[in-house]
Amino acid sequence: MMNTVLIVDDIPAVCEQYAYDLKRLGDYHTFTATSGEKALALLVHQPIDCIVLDLEMPGMDGFAVLTELGKRELRIPVIVYTGTGSYERCVRAVKLGAYSFIDKAEPMERVVREIENAVKQHRLASEVTDLKEKLGVESPLIGDSPAMLALKKSIARIARIPSTVLIVGESGSGKELVARGIHKLSDRPAEPFVAINCAALPEGLIESELFGHEKGAFTGATNLRRGAFENAHRGTLFLDEVGELHASVQGKLLRVLEGMEILRLGGGAPIKVDVRVLAATNRNLEEEIAAKRFRQDLYFRLNVHILAVPALRERLGDVPALLEHFLGATCKRFGMRRKKLAADAVQTLSCYAWQRNNVRELRNIVERMVIACDGDEIQLTHVPAEIRQGGNVPRGAASALDAAPLSLRDRKAQAEREIVVAALERNGWQITKTASELGLADHSSLLKIMRRHGLKRQG
Repeated sequence: MMNTVLIVDDIPAVCEQYAYDLKRLGDYHTFTATSGEKALALLVHQPIDCIVLDLEMPGMDGFAVLTELGKRELRIPVIVYTGTGSYERCVRAVKLGAYSFIDKAEPMERVVREIENAVKQHRLASEVTDLKEKLGVESPLIGDSPAMLALKKSIARIARIPSTVLIVGESGSGKELVARGIHKLSDRPAEPFVAINCAALPEGLIESELFGHEKGAFTGATNLRRGAFENAHRGTLFLDEVGELHASVQGKLLRVLEGMEILRLGGGAPIKVDVRVLAATNRNLEEEIAAKRFRQDLYFRLNVHILAVPALRERLGDVPALLEHFLGATCKRFGMRRKKLAADAVQTLSCYAWQRNNVRELRNIVERMVIACDGDEIQLTHVPAEIRQGGNVPRGAASALDAAPLSLRDRKAQAEREIVVAALERNGWQITKTASELGLADHSSLLKIMRRHGLKRQG
């Protein structure tokens, strides 16, 4: 996928010359608009990576275009240019949201470099925003247990090899974190990292999500839409829960992996992409192949390299470090003063089997304890009952816990929260499905309960 640039200038000849030079020097796909109104109309149905904008135009000038982009929250990098030499006007444009400014007399090589920098900076900013949103929700690859040290060594070894990688492991063990670690250490860390959860998308939408669609390709396709492969061009595409893909999509994915060409739904011409593909699954794909639910040829194409992520119970020595990380991140996310964990609470949590949802389950338990604790130190009494009863609780601790005074209201609230969390985890945090299982009227009822208990919908 080539980067797409929109040139906006009221002089058609200038637009065409810029379009020609950008195609020649930067291999860009270009669109032109001879007024601010036409530019904004084009943005409704055409994805654009960068805008080159003239400030001096009759009617809606460049400043008005920038203002409207801000109102519409269209975060597209804009490079403004002016032939008047008025840098004060350019500075004003930057304050309105423009990425940078150039003079019309600048050589096109400089313009190409500026566009490259703008697109790359925009992608990096998007990734930083995404990481900030995940603060406290995901953890880095924490731990120095033998299992984790071996995994980190394997990641470093294959990161710069552009082959596909199949990441296997139980639900909640950190497969996406492994994929992000591979991308970070690869030779393309500044390029996009795009993650798609194949299990979370309806069968009718997965093709559009992966390969994109043209305007009018199907009912409701009112705009052209790039798919994950195009969005990940020159970067990394992570296909989570790849074992859930429908058979028809498996065949199309195989063809893309073999030829690195995608065809948008409703499109006529194939589009070349350069993508490093990482896939993950918690299923045994060899069993899925035997049951004729997964294509053997796709399996062989995906598992050029295999990384196995250890379950948390296989690296219990990492639990204290994970607890510290989740505790700090959760308190920061909730705007609370940093709490501490009592030693017996850490010991109990470090002895638990963590069989249901691995690191994700540990993260959720930390959140529950933070909410349950009113003081500065989380005690053993704040550890959920199922953890205390399922782990190797130190002698004498169980009787003390059983004797801990809790009001009937507190016990009801604790029971309700634990029932809801367990149901959410069974259903992969799918709100509608969980609400139905719990016999609630609709998903809104469940969301109200979740808000009452401080539960966050999982990504």
